[in-house]
Amino acid sequence: MKSSLQKFKESYFLYSFKQDKVAMASFIAIVIFIILAITAPWIAPMDPYDANNIDIMNSEIPPSWNEGGEKSFPLGTDNMGRDMLSTMLYGLRTSIMIGIGAVSLQAFIGIFMGLSAGYLGGKTDAILMRIADIQFSFPYLMLAILVGAIFQIIFGIGRYEQLAVPLLILIIGFAEWPMYARTIRASVMREKNKEYVEAAKVIGLSKSVIMVRHVLPNSLTSLMVISTIQIANAVMSEAALSFLGLGMPVTMPSLGSLIRSGFDYIFSGSWWITVFPGVLLILFVLSINLLGDWLRDVLNPKLYKG
Repeated sequence: MKSSLQKFKESYFLYSFKQDKVAMASFIAIVIFIILAITAPWIAPMDPYDANNIDIMNSEIPPSWNEGGEKSFPLGTDNMGRDMLSTMLYGLRTSIMIGIGAVSLQAFIGIFMGLSAGYLGGKTDAILMRIADIQFSFPYLMLAILVGAIFQIIFGIGRYEQLAVPLLILIIGFAEWPMYARTIRASVMREKNKEYVEAAKVIGLSKSVIMVRHVLPNSLTSLMVISTIQIANAVMSEAALSFLGLGMPVTMPSLGSLIRSGFDYIFSGSWWITVFPGVLLILFVLSINLLGDWLRDVLNPKLYKG
């Protein structure tokens, strides 16, 4: 009998991945970005959170290859005197953390809702899907403005800055869970009438056991595609909220807050403060979307070749 590893090596999934240069390049780029984010505290030239490392006199120093640049700041400094390379590494770390956290919350809520609606059907399905429709009707920006404003009024701006990351995870996560719910519901409705589910009912398994142990594992294939794309969407959402002043504060760098802090200086000649984080954000999101497109094509049953 072949092992799981041997089956994977001989699978069409791995074969297709090796044949697609764009998918391979995207995957490698994502791995590099994640490694850079994880190792930021060790490889960054300075800690942008440590005020002792920041000198306002070093603000707006251009990249080292430009006139006036310094070798100690290869990508220049921002308007607060922080090293751009360091803030970008820490910003990437924060953005990825928010993206993964928000998607995890989306998946948890969406899978529970979609699994319950698809398997139980009837009134449960109608109620849960109407909740999903109502949730879709509220743009996440409106939710972010409302929650952020209420939180700052009750707890103050200082407390908001301390809890900005979990707050953004909650806002983005609660705003996007219906995507998972609808996808899981459609898959569960196809699976629940198959013979293995009927066999599980005959031997006396409870509904919850059948749903979690049998139906759910066979409905998760499409979630790989959704989760990949949703991470990119969550990172973009964080960047958009931060750019509008509703996300990460300037003192806690994320890619969105870095772009926002440098936008006021782009026309004064300090273009690097916005351009470098913007390029990094584009490359990261593009890599995820390209890998997600490949996953969608490979996992599409109509294109699957065995």
